Amino acid sequence: MISSRLMSRACWALALLLSLLCAAPAPSFAQKAPDCVLDRCEEKAPPERAFRRPTPGGDFDFYVLALSWSPGFCATGGAEKAREQCQSGMGLGFVVHGLWPQFERGFPSDCDGAGRPISRTALDAAKGLFPSEGLARYEWRKHGSCSGRSPQDYFADVRAARDLVTIPPEFQRLKQEEEVAPAEILRSFGKANPRLRAGMAAVTCSKGFLQEVRVCLSKDLREFRPCPEVTRNSCRAPSIKVTPSL
Repeated sequence: MISSRLMSRACWALALLLSLLCAAPAPSFAQKAPDCVLDRCEEKAPPERAFRRPTPGGDFDFYVLALSWSPGFCATGGAEKAREQCQSGMGLGFVVHGLWPQFERGFPSDCDGAGRPISRTALDAAKGLFPSEGLARYEWRKHGSCSGRSPQDYFADVRAARDLVTIPPEFQRLKQEEEVAPAEILRSFGKANPRLRAGMAAVTCSKGFLQEVRVCLSKDLREFRPCPEVTRNSCRAPSIKVTPSL
C-alpha cells in the first residue's frame, strides 16, 4: 500500500509540472515560420497583386501580344468554336488573339468599363486585326478594359503591337506539315526581330500542335522586354506540329 508520505510527494510533483506547463509562453502567430520547401524559403508575392484590378489609368507592368497560329488552333478543337476563322480557303496564318495587360506576376481582367458598349467606330478600328468581331468584343471586355484606354484607342494599340512584330518568312511559305522544336520557332522570331532576345517570348502548344507565340512588350509598345513568368510557361515538348494555312 502506498504511504501517505509518498502520495503527498507525488501530488506535489504533479502540481509543479502543471505550473511549469501553464507558465510556458503560448506560440505566437507573428512568429510562425515562413513556408519553406526543401529548406529553401521563397518570398511570396502579395496575393492581391495577382488579382488587383487596375485603376482607369491602366495600372499594369507590360503587355503580352498573343499571336495565334490559326491552323494549329483549328486542328485542336477551334473549328467548333470559331467557324469563321477555320473556314477552308481563309488562308490565315498568325492572327491576333489578344493584347493583354500583365503584372510581373499574374494579370488583371474584366476591369472598370468592361461592360461599356463598343461603338461601331471602335469596332471598325479592329477590322483586320482579329479573325472575328466576336473575338474583338471579348478581348476588349476581358483585357482591353484593363489598359486604361478607350475601346478605339485600345484597338489602335493592338494594331501598333502587331505591326511591331515581323512574322518569320518560314511561316508564310509553309506548304506542308512539319515537326519543329519550340526553341527553333523562337529562334526564327528572334532572327526576324533582332531586338527580340531570349526570355522575351514564349511558344504555347496543345495536343502536339503549335498554338501561339506570345511576345512581351513595354507599356508604350516600343520595345520588347523580358517576362519570366510568361516564358516559364512556354511549351516544353521536344517538337510540335506546324501545319500550313487552310
